[in-house]
Amino acid sequence: MTASLPPAVPFFPPALFEADRSALIGLVREVGLDPEQRFILGRRTTAFEDLLREDLGAADVVACSSGTSALSLVLRAMDVGSGDEVIVPAFGCAPLAASVVDVGATPVFADIRPDTMTMDPDEAGRLVTERTKVVMPAHMFSVMADMPRFAELARRHGLRLLEDSAVAQGGVLRGVPAGLWGEAGLYSFVQVKTCGMPGEGGVVVTRDPALGEKVRMLRNHGQYAGRRFVHHAVGLNSRFDEIQAAFQTHRYSGFPARLARRAEIAAYYTERFTPLAERGVAPPPPGPDGRCFYVYTVLAEDREALGAHLAEWGVATHVYYPHPLPAHRAFTPYAPPGARWPRAEQAARRHLALPVHHLLSDAQVQHVADLVCAFATEHR
Repeated sequence: MTASLPPAVPFFPPALFEADRSALIGLVREVGLDPEQRFILGRRTTAFEDLLREDLGAADVVACSSGTSALSLVLRAMDVGSGDEVIVPAFGCAPLAASVVDVGATPVFADIRPDTMTMDPDEAGRLVTERTKVVMPAHMFSVMADMPRFAELARRHGLRLLEDSAVAQGGVLRGVPAGLWGEAGLYSFVQVKTCGMPGEGGVVVTRDPALGEKVRMLRNHGQYAGRRFVHHAVGLNSRFDEIQAAFQTHRYSGFPARLARRAEIAAYYTERFTPLAERGVAPPPPGPDGRCFYVYTVLAEDREALGAHLAEWGVATHVYYPHPLPAHRAFTPYAPPGARWPRAEQAARRHLALPVHHLLSDAQVQHVADLVCAFATEHR
């Protein structure tokens, strides 16, 4: 008789919003039957923006259609355009470069740190020219970028600092929330983010009320609130849904507990995996400061073998960025001939994300950790 395998461990929880299903259905009915018949940018969106602004201590929070559009809105609000350069990480999601190209500017790719996979401030500093207008570090997986050094870099060179904190809502570094180190930051609410929702959306967060007001105007075709059909600039359709705003407000009180559970799982993984670094599996740097745990990612010398081993035992994993950004056809025109980003290339070959969502049981977490440890022991 063969032993039965333990239950599968999904990378993304299949029933993420099950506990809130009745509330969501009720909110759909409430918004749909509201005599006001306002389905975007209404009082529920305002209430959600106010909730986040007060919780963060921000000057403004502007809800928009996605984290990607949040990047584009801030770049437009900063008057970034043709002839300008924006320093971005060479490793990460496509919007880091695409949003820059979208406003007519040039993305300049900086290599990353080998341990955190976030943009290296020293590499970024070497790329500053007279055309550089913005430096745009991004938090990666579960680790915030070195924002104190980027803030100093921006001050030293007179640059604008845009913080791509899409994955880092709830993260805090040296007492400053993710998103508020630069002139502006952003969060993404796509389903799997730390404060995700059943749909697409995001917010711009800022300490600068004037910048926030300009973003607010640009998100709605260049119109200021309460003044329809008067267009002050060419803006975007980047408006927030009233049902989602109400749902995010409903769930927000539970966000700290969900985040704490992710941190608890990540701490356990790191404790188990730290001794494996010499055996070909390296966890993120330890410690809670500047952590957000959107996903938990290890660097494995033989990523494919580790992923296959975990899959054999029912554990789903994910590879986010199999190629550095400059290697993509979309962005090779902006890569200097012959340039290399060796640490980004290494991260692209080695990173593997493990399940870390808050609905994992202790038994599932231990199962994942046991499998990774067994793999590292058996394959060295």
